[in-house]
Amino acid sequence: MESALDEIEFLALSQNRVDALRYLAERPHSRRELVERTGASQPTMGRILSDFEDRSWLVREDGAYRATVTGELVSRGFDDLVDILDTDAKLRPVVEWLPTDAITFDLEHLTEATITTPSQVRPNAPVKRAVSLLSEAEDVRIFSYAFNEQNLDIVRERTAAGDQRFEGVFSSAAIDALAHDSHLREQLRDLLDADAAAVRITDEPIPMAATIADSTVHLFLRDDSGILQASIDVTEPEVLAWADKLFERYWEAAEPLDLDRL
Repeated sequence: MESALDEIEFLALSQNRVDALRYLAERPHSRRELVERTGASQPTMGRILSDFEDRSWLVREDGAYRATVTGELVSRGFDDLVDILDTDAKLRPVVEWLPTDAITFDLEHLTEATITTPSQVRPNAPVKRAVSLLSEAEDVRIFSYAFNEQNLDIVRERTAAGDQRFEGVFSSAAIDALAHDSHLREQLRDLLDADAAAVRITDEPIPMAATIADSTVHLFLRDDSGILQASIDVTEPEVLAWADKLFERYWEAAEPLDLDRL
């Protein structure tokens, strides 16, 4: 009997095998249909079907082939493995900066995430990505250890114009940093005056800079020195539910920021 690793290798070495098993798991196919869908030759498809039959991954009924329950299981499991490795390849350049201590969702939900990294020609690319999301969102919530000038400016403008509803909970250090700059302090005052904006402050450490822009979750990824290395945003419902829950926890534990604090 072949080992599990041998079976994985058997499938992985042939895209035609992977595709044929996936098609058979969807519904019964004739040999000709499988040839047309995979692009394999007739002799090649014959060998594939014979190999599948030896492994009890298919049965033949009424001139067509269909996957057995174990054939469906293998196809589904192999696709899951491919998805996991795709996610690994995508996250590998930034995984060391992910807030893994706070993440409770499966990382497979980041497979479709957008990762933005600085470059020599676009050193501010992650920040611009965040500004782009804020410029289009109607509902924005932020929990963060920082509140940068560009984000503050766009939020202030859109809430004042009635184009956005904003709720933010920030660490005390983040608000104090803004309050020490006269220009930013006035911008923050304007934001607090907007009917559609509410800001809270907490002494509890917030280990990440997270934005929920409508249904998109955006995270700034910084290294241990605080240098911005990348940003990641995703619209997966599981990630959104995670961010919603964290925001509510920080929000409920924080206190409203009033003008006297500034």
